[in-house]
Amino acid sequence: MEQAFSRTAMLLGEEGVARLGKARVAVFGLGGVGGYVVEALARAGIGGLDLIDKDTISPSNLNRQILATHSTLGMLKTEAARLRVADINPACQVKTYPVFYLPDTARQFDLKQYDYLVDAMDTVTAKLTLAQQAAEDGIPLISCMGTGNKLDAAAFQVADISKTSCCPLARVMRKELGKRGIRHLKVVYSQEEAMKPTGQEEAASEGKRQIPGSAPFVPGAAGLILAGEVIKDLVGEKM
Repeated sequence: MEQAFSRTAMLLGEEGVARLGKARVAVFGLGGVGGYVVEALARAGIGGLDLIDKDTISPSNLNRQILATHSTLGMLKTEAARLRVADINPACQVKTYPVFYLPDTARQFDLKQYDYLVDAMDTVTAKLTLAQQAAEDGIPLISCMGTGNKLDAAAFQVADISKTSCCPLARVMRKELGKRGIRHLKVVYSQEEAMKPTGQEEAASEGKRQIPGSAPFVPGAAGLILAGEVIKDLVGEKM
């Protein structure tokens, strides 16, 4: 047992840590939520990570994204994540895909090669596409709902999509998944009512998409919860 994972083994057992070391997880989206998912999985000793995101790191990411530092500005998020994982857990085999996961790119990914999938993407189309492909291929998936315009990191819950309330994104996902015959999906969602961000008057008046406000601690909390569920499911631990 490597010393790096000895504290984790105290809780999960050496067999549990060994299972994590043999597991491969794909993380779709490496922003405020996904970056923390990758961080926790790498520190838990996951054997392989496939990282999917086409974005580069910008100054506006600095307030909440763990991959965003002044030294990584302008870098592909996949590359920043790869370097960070290598510095934390060099044994982890990382593959990067600097693409947006959408219906026209979905079939680039053979989901059957993964033990678990994490959806930390922003767009409904991408989330629905992944949920449908995961259901067809029978691969476990956990999906994050909305984290923008929120301040209560303690308001997150883990639930089946059919049991969610309050979250507008979860409502849309529940409806659209139902149209596709998908009744169940494990999600992390917030029961906090979204705040109305300030400084959006000009965008609203011009009919532009409003940019959600964000706090340093809310997306990260959701990402850590997602990672925790993946880890517990992979080692067979239940809450």
